[in-house]
Amino acid sequence: MRRLILAVVLAGAGLARAEDAAESPPATPASPGGALTRVADNRNAFALPAPSLSARELRDFNFGNRLFNTNWVAAPASVEAFDGLGPTFNRVSCSGCHVRDGRGRPPIEGEKELLSMLLRLSVPGRSEHGGPNPHPAYGDQLNDRALPGVPAEARVEVSYVEREGRYDDGTPYSLRQPEYRLHDAAFGAMGEDIMISPRVAQHMPGLGLLEAVAEADLVARADPHDANGDGISGRVNRVWNPVTQREELGRFGWKANVASLMQQSAGAANGDIGLTSRWFPDENCPAAQTACAAVVNGGTPELADAYLDKLVFYLRALAVPARRIADAAQVAQGEQVFTRSGCAACHTPRLRTAADARPALLAAQDFAPYTDLLLHDMGEGLADDRPDFLADGREWRTAPLWSLGLVPTVNGHSHYLHDGRARNLEEAILWHGGEAAAAQRAFLAATRDERAALVAFLQSL
Repeated sequence: MRRLILAVVLAGAGLARAEDAAESPPATPASPGGALTRVADNRNAFALPAPSLSARELRDFNFGNRLFNTNWVAAPASVEAFDGLGPTFNRVSCSGCHVRDGRGRPPIEGEKELLSMLLRLSVPGRSEHGGPNPHPAYGDQLNDRALPGVPAEARVEVSYVEREGRYDDGTPYSLRQPEYRLHDAAFGAMGEDIMISPRVAQHMPGLGLLEAVAEADLVARADPHDANGDGISGRVNRVWNPVTQREELGRFGWKANVASLMQQSAGAANGDIGLTSRWFPDENCPAAQTACAAVVNGGTPELADAYLDKLVFYLRALAVPARRIADAAQVAQGEQVFTRSGCAACHTPRLRTAADARPALLAAQDFAPYTDLLLHDMGEGLADDRPDFLADGREWRTAPLWSLGLVPTVNGHSHYLHDGRARNLEEAILWHGGEAAAAQRAFLAATRDERAALVAFLQSL
């Protein structure tokens, strides 16, 4: 148990057909998404369709895009297809957190609420299927908004403590340690054993490619006992998938606690917006929340199967922005620093999708996400002390690095890591510990020019 205060669209038809995917060339420095790569460096760069979509696929993509950006309303409403919001929720749309399909952030100065992040909750023990054990009164996610007449669960306050340090050359830096306080808890004290884990929304490009990598390929990259002695011991997470009703390899979410994009979409609709679906048929109302349970729903289910299918296709077909200035001398130097420092041991540059992946545009694609999708011990500094299936309180899934340099353009900020504590890429690197301690140490020892080159490389991805 840690403690309650934690230290812790645009669309365009392409020329290539999806059936030609098997003949596509390997990913190059400029085409990280293989055949799903598009040249874009503006604020809509994360929301573009793959260039190889057929006319029918493009219609499905555009409808999924509409669903992603739809503001749901309370039932009953004149637009029955889009009612069913709540009763408790975090945001009224997918894009409320994933603004322009991008990355969320913690509150900045003057903001009093969470706009694109949330808190996971649990208490000691395991759920029926081996996952986190939900709090009996508040569930597994704090919903800080609610419909009229329904109490919001609590209000979150985020503050920071600065931690000063110096690079080996004497250059000073400061890292901020977040603290979370919960106020106005509507259903009683949460208890001393409450476990809290903050999560900002992740950016969306290339999700279909990550889903299409064969499980065997990811398992083969795992080294849970560090058999090769390199200090890196990536592990797979095994999670319960309510869609397939079986245990599967986790690959999405900050702790690889979600197996598929269907599960991710339906689960987020339920937990974040309060929408029921075929896979999550129950309203998000723990037993203590009687006013929540009494609210009129928006039908059974509130998110129709056909809509959910279109939403999932949209996520699978999102393009990956091409790299920028990939051939610049400083970027090339930064890539050498990245490799020499050991960053690539977890942030795997290249993966390949399965030859039989569906939809066909995802099949046999070489791409460059800079992740192994495995769990790694990131040290005490980043620990949330909250287990999630096989992931322990110090482990996190390797975050993909592709498109990282476009976050400021798309989302207007440069906050990184699972809780947005890092205000820039340098701070994100400095927070690395555990299995990444050697890479962090190499960054501390690097010259000013080497550090700048590494950042330039990351910004080019």
